[in-house]
Amino acid sequence: MNAVQSGTDPLPVLDRNLKAVPKAPVRIVHLGLGAFHRSHQAWYTQHAPDAAEWGIAAFTGRRPDAADALTAQGCLYTLVERSAGGDSFEVIGSIVEAVDGADTGRLCGLVAARETAVVTLTITEAAYGLAADGTFDAGAPGVADDLRALSAAASGGPRAEGEAVPQTPLGRLVLALAARMDSGAGPLAVVSCDNLSANGEVARRAVMGRAAGWGPRLEEWIAANVSFVSTSVDRITPRTTAEDIAEVAEQCGYSDSSPVVAEPFRNWVLSGGFPAGRPRWEDAGAVLVDDIEPYENRKLWLLNGSHSILAYAGQLRGHATVADALADPACRTAVEDFWDEAARHLKGEGLDIPAYRQALLDRFGNARIAHRLAQIASDATTKLRMRAVPVMTAERAAGRSGSGAALMLAAWIDYAGGGSDIQDPLAADIHAANALEGTGRVQALLRLVSADIADDPGVVALVSGLCGSVAARTATPTPL
Repeated sequence: MNAVQSGTDPLPVLDRNLKAVPKAPVRIVHLGLGAFHRSHQAWYTQHAPDAAEWGIAAFTGRRPDAADALTAQGCLYTLVERSAGGDSFEVIGSIVEAVDGADTGRLCGLVAARETAVVTLTITEAAYGLAADGTFDAGAPGVADDLRALSAAASGGPRAEGEAVPQTPLGRLVLALAARMDSGAGPLAVVSCDNLSANGEVARRAVMGRAAGWGPRLEEWIAANVSFVSTSVDRITPRTTAEDIAEVAEQCGYSDSSPVVAEPFRNWVLSGGFPAGRPRWEDAGAVLVDDIEPYENRKLWLLNGSHSILAYAGQLRGHATVADALADPACRTAVEDFWDEAARHLKGEGLDIPAYRQALLDRFGNARIAHRLAQIASDATTKLRMRAVPVMTAERAAGRSGSGAALMLAAWIDYAGGGSDIQDPLAADIHAANALEGTGRVQALLRLVSADIADDPGVVALVSGLCGSVAARTATPTPL
């Protein structure tokens, strides 16, 4: 959509001439150009007091579409903050270059530049390619191809026409880090902004595992020169709709093909070093801490865990959005039961769990944010490993059943067997497990999430007993 008609005259397209927003120099490279990055890290960078020094070059994941659309309007876009009381609009200009992720030449050039200080990641939990126990998995989808491509690149000599290059975001990052090593540009920070516990350490393992394909020289250089920063990120950002695009045109008087809609709430907690510097994100509201684990777990278990419950239980009960599912007493009860379990294992100063839970209820209940359950339901085997398993393990170690976490797993097992189009890195294994029956099927599906819980007969029996219960469940209504 390049123009929106107003009467007979097309509206001007949002671009830097229209908004007179100067470009900052590229000092941040981002992998995973999508709506969440544009509502979160790009927002914090724009609102940092030194934003004029910190431009972002953002690379897409699988397709170039988002980069093409942003480039056509000078990389500007509108952020729509949507609250129960109405919408507000802000033009974001911190992204100064949008690039097809397949353009490894440009990625290598930017990462190798001395001015580049930070690489941020929003590549989804599944893209790290780790095994269920958190170790590097050389056989994960795409990883083996990356290792071969990196080994070929490390051998030197001219690249043959059509020779493979890394296809995953982290494989491409390793190629770019090799270019930085060769350029002598010095250290930088890699900042994971994906919903994984200890995501900085996860990123380090995933990068170092792939770097082995290049060889010891790169592994040693990364170990000495690249810091891996852990973060906890939070801002509900649903997919943009045609109605959102039309609203921006009507309210703002220009055509924007790529607006982003988000809730007013935002949170960013970071822990780690930045050897080449960073924007003053803390002046925009980010929090810098020494120990991020309590904040990670609070967000992963309470927010993301309840999202998983709502995604699977809600769809089984015929709901489409988070707000709709939360209004269902059966779903609300399942969420509250899981929260009670998780809260027992959330320790740390300043977490204020009761207030956090109430804030989540308020945020989830904002019906003007149409957060689609189908969007949340993808990549379950990776997500449940971080959301359900730690709570269940802690509860059972304390002598309790872990039934709240077990219901999350049971709801997913029911959902996975319902003939839905499964979006998951282990989709083929899920389909194979679904061919089994009874307890064998439950155990096979649980094994894709965690071998430890699949090998616990008590867990398998508990989850098996809860399968089929969500769709028929009733509960006494609880007011929001």
